[in-house]
Amino acid sequence: MTESLFFQDLAVLMAVVGLVSIGFTRLRWPKVIGYLFAGILLSEHTWGGSFLADPKSITTIGQLGIVFLMFTLGLEFSAGDMKKVRHVTIPTALFDTMIMIWLGYTAGTRILGWNSVQSLFLGAAICDSATTLLAKTIEELGWSRRPFVRYIFGTTIFEDILCVGIIALITGVAHGKGMSPGDVGLSLGGLLVFFTGVLVFGLVLVPRLLNQVAKMKDDEALLLTLLGCCFFVSFIAFKFDYSLALGAFLVGILGASSDVRQRLHDLAAPLRNMFAAVFFVTIGLLVDPFACARNWAAILGLTMVVLLGKGFNCFTMSLIAGQKVKDAVQTGFGLAQIGEFAYMVALMYISQTGDAASPMYQIVVGVSLITTCLNPTMLRLSDPVGEWLETHLPERVRGTIAAYDDWLTRFRTARVPSQLQQHLHSRVIWIAVLAVLNLCVCVVATVLASQNYSSFSHFFEAHKRAFFCLAANLFCISMLAPMASLARSLGRDIAAVLTGTRQPKRWKAAAHQLVTWTVTMAILALAFAEILMLNVNLQPDEPAVRIAILAVLVAVAITGWKRFQRLGRAAGYRFNEALAAEKRSARRTAATTLTVPGDFYTHLAIPAGSPAIGETIRSLDIRAKTGTSIVSIVRSGERFRNPGPSWRFEADDVAYAIGEPAQIAALKKLFNA
Repeated sequence: MTESLFFQDLAVLMAVVGLVSIGFTRLRWPKVIGYLFAGILLSEHTWGGSFLADPKSITTIGQLGIVFLMFTLGLEFSAGDMKKVRHVTIPTALFDTMIMIWLGYTAGTRILGWNSVQSLFLGAAICDSATTLLAKTIEELGWSRRPFVRYIFGTTIFEDILCVGIIALITGVAHGKGMSPGDVGLSLGGLLVFFTGVLVFGLVLVPRLLNQVAKMKDDEALLLTLLGCCFFVSFIAFKFDYSLALGAFLVGILGASSDVRQRLHDLAAPLRNMFAAVFFVTIGLLVDPFACARNWAAILGLTMVVLLGKGFNCFTMSLIAGQKVKDAVQTGFGLAQIGEFAYMVALMYISQTGDAASPMYQIVVGVSLITTCLNPTMLRLSDPVGEWLETHLPERVRGTIAAYDDWLTRFRTARVPSQLQQHLHSRVIWIAVLAVLNLCVCVVATVLASQNYSSFSHFFEAHKRAFFCLAANLFCISMLAPMASLARSLGRDIAAVLTGTRQPKRWKAAAHQLVTWTVTMAILALAFAEILMLNVNLQPDEPAVRIAILAVLVAVAITGWKRFQRLGRAAGYRFNEALAAEKRSARRTAATTLTVPGDFYTHLAIPAGSPAIGETIRSLDIRAKTGTSIVSIVRSGERFRNPGPSWRFEADDVAYAIGEPAQIAALKKLFNA
């Protein structure tokens, strides 16, 4: 493949995606569908010959689309927003993912007659809903401010996170590592170590690096720094047999923890749009319409499994988790589809197993195309269906649901952990994180020590185990200082719990000191035991080299103990600073909010008999009739800022409005408040 032919193919693809984006924007259809159909029309399967000189070379560019899609998804991840809706999104996503994987696996093995690996990939392909498709559809419907939207996005984002981990696991299965409990446990453990290592090291280093580069006021330097981190971590994930998507997603989360999150998102958006479009076209290039036609029964059957299975799963768990009936219906209807993750999983099956003759890819893409085309219509139908179901529920059922919601609310707020319990929990987690970081560094050092460095330096190749052993142990020794500090703090907390306040002071002081010392020594003993275990595969064979390394480590530990303590505190401060980036951004936004005089700003509760109930801001024509502006609405204790024209009022909503006294009086009359 020459450069001219490669750029010829790229020029054809970019011209096609440009035309598709224009046409589908004018038609108000999701552009993803257009990209897929464009790929099908360009495919060699459709006409017997391809419009492209070498379609396989474009697949490499399509992989960049996966990286940018997952990177921007991580960049849009909001820990604060997820925390607010976690009581609904986490159980819904977990339940839906597990059931759909089981349904896909069962359908593959019992109905389609596939092997276990192929069926597992099928289950993974149909377990996750399309976040990009949902976002586009809801934006076009003008429903961004509706109450169910934050739950549906929270659920699909958590499903994305689960699917990233599932992809990492099934990649190991495809490489022949097996599906036994031991192999799965080992894969999960490795995934946990990778996640923890990247996130902890990344939160300490990457946000600070990005904030420093951002001060240079150079968008090019900022973007290239971020992309360097993205591709470096993606390469590490690839070398450890995980997917590129995993590394890209984690770096996106790290970028979201910086103070320049929105700026990074704006800079990366054009690249994401370009490569994502090419990615979806490459998906279409692999579609064989005739193979889809031959497998029409399997496609239609799995489509019904996705529509009914995901719809029922998400509706049921949303209702159990405390959502209103209408919101649960809209969540179920909206999540009853599969999208970009399905393409990635199906494409990954082909690339990892080399089983290009399998019909799984064609079946998965066919199911995804049908559910993608149906999703906008289903979302529109969810509104009247949800309203009809709410109004036609028997009175006894309504009472039962209301009583259950009341009990659920009281259960969630019944017990708030004390400050001491929170302190204990925090110390235990941090000690576990430091232990995982030691393991992560030693695993990386072991992998690097197994590489051949003869082309770099024969001296380094001859002594590579000594170099990497020394580097890994220097890190582990540096972690002992913060580990000791955390162990003492944990010992004091445990002593406070065990000794209580009723013991005589002289016994209490002695018992407190004994418990603190015992806990501290136990944790440090475990830390030393971990270091010794990790050194089994790292230490060099020569006794003299071992003694020299030990002498260096002892000297460094003695002379650098206080410095390690300072570095540990600084790293902890940077970590907490990265976690608080979202709160700082919210405070900056709040600081720019204008103050309105009391006579021009009011809040009105919508009474039960108000004619505004069931109407939208647009249908009431509030701006034209009263001259006021609705700036926020509080519903069930939660504030929704800048509600759109499609916001539908419910009883007991509290509307905050800005206007002159006469205009506010007109709004009161309109609401009958």
